[in-house]
Amino acid sequence: MATNAERQATYRQRRRAVIDQLFSMRGLPDLPAIATIPGWTRWKEAMTRIAYQMEMIETEMTQYYDERSDRWQQSDQADTFYERREMLRHIIEFAQEWPE
Repeated sequence: MATNAERQATYRQRRRAVIDQLFSMRGLPDLPAIATIPGWTRWKEAMTRIAYQMEMIETEMTQYYDERSDRWQQSDQADTFYERREMLRHIIEFAQEWPE
């Protein structure tokens, strides 16, 4: 049976592998060679990609909402759906304002 330390080490290795995979995503600029220099260019590019994907989701959500009946649009379920879509809009706006 593995000890807690062994399980934690395995978890950290799996997590590091996922992070390394994300960092090596095709098309993203490399991080600076010196670890103390921020990777703003890379992070801005990643945020731009995320914002684009979230905009696609928001468009689909809007279409879904608009295609529902008036009765559904006046329901509690629709209110919750609308609030979630609005939260997504705020996240998109934040991502688009990511500093250079």
